[in-house]
Amino acid sequence: MNILLLGSGGREHAFAWKIVQSPDCTRLFVAPGNAGTAEIAQNIALSGTDFKGIHRFIIENSIDMVVVGPEEPLVRGLVDFLESQPETATLPIVGPSQLGATLEGSKDFSKRFMQRNGIPTAAYETFTADQIEAGLAYLEKQNLPIVLKADGLAAGKGVLICQTLEEAKVSLKEMLLDAKFGDASSKVVVEEFLNGIELSVFVATDGKSYKILPEAKDYKRIGEGDTGLNTGGMGAVSPVVFATADFIKKVEERIVKPTIAGLEKEQIKYKGFLFIGLMNNNGDPSVIEYNVRMGDPETEAVLPRIESDFVGLLKGIATGTLSDYELKISPNYSATVVMVSGGYPGSYEKGFKISLPNNVEGSVIFHAGTTRSNSGEIINQGGRVIAVTGIGKGLEEALKNAFSTVEKISWEKAYYRRDIGQDILKLIN
Repeated sequence: MNILLLGSGGREHAFAWKIVQSPDCTRLFVAPGNAGTAEIAQNIALSGTDFKGIHRFIIENSIDMVVVGPEEPLVRGLVDFLESQPETATLPIVGPSQLGATLEGSKDFSKRFMQRNGIPTAAYETFTADQIEAGLAYLEKQNLPIVLKADGLAAGKGVLICQTLEEAKVSLKEMLLDAKFGDASSKVVVEEFLNGIELSVFVATDGKSYKILPEAKDYKRIGEGDTGLNTGGMGAVSPVVFATADFIKKVEERIVKPTIAGLEKEQIKYKGFLFIGLMNNNGDPSVIEYNVRMGDPETEAVLPRIESDFVGLLKGIATGTLSDYELKISPNYSATVVMVSGGYPGSYEKGFKISLPNNVEGSVIFHAGTTRSNSGEIINQGGRVIAVTGIGKGLEEALKNAFSTVEKISWEKAYYRRDIGQDILKLIN
């Protein structure tokens, strides 16, 4: 198969790394890719939102399957566009329709979907700018802390947990009246705060059948001890010790099955990955949010644990034959540590040369915000730059392997958290 993979982050490098291991992959193109994907595939200077350019490239390069990594092309309707063109109408695509992608594109839409289909989630109300007074009055009746979510896509930064009523009122006004997150916060979901431990469960589905992939726990805040600003993710571990077989069974029965059944019942076309952000409250799962693609950096921790052919999984999703695919999961642990540019998630400097080791043991280096300079050096080009995944028989060994590789990577002002996985280690020990 000639495969086109869309995206440029650590998630896409992990996808590419797994895809090229398959005997079913003849050629892999990544658009636009990064310095890491360029080493194992052919990068193409195409944006994921250049629908006409993608369509032209598919035809000119005899592409047999398209895999969409990030959410933006999906929310903008890439799948619908390709299916509306005669030449690509039947092309296998991994990614949901635009309506399916609204599960991530609109928090209000996804909350209403959960309500209709009896899926456990936090109580909520949604407000727009002309409902600001009603929104402020609603806040006064809620328990603290309270969660405010921008309805639309806000690059993982549109969720605020407010500890005081005053903070919540100021934040609601900033989001609705001052467009704090642009168009994304033209609607705001005000949501009950859920107590418990957070984790992510990943589901592959062809719209009818599904496979539950390994779960993961990510670390969102910039500072050690989960302090400071929210980021796109500073690390992840898989498996998650508190996600027992009993808990995952509850997730499957109460959340996965009703979600897939709801998509089918409401005729929402969905062939892709579903990332379910969950809260484990004393052994009972509740949905925090849906994302309509694999998570980043969780993908870098999850994919190394999949032992079965990955292209077979992608083909099963895209062609509606997922029930025939046998998913095999490794018992090994993986731990991912993300290295970022100094100053991230605020402003940061780009263009520093990255020093990378030639050989690493027990770990894999995934590129995210990297590019190759005109002189051939790999330089930092984004906020999250490198994700290192350590693999081991236990979490301690996986973490040791990850950090020993991280210590061999350097560039000016690089930063990473040294406490990734420590909370899980305490639970184990």
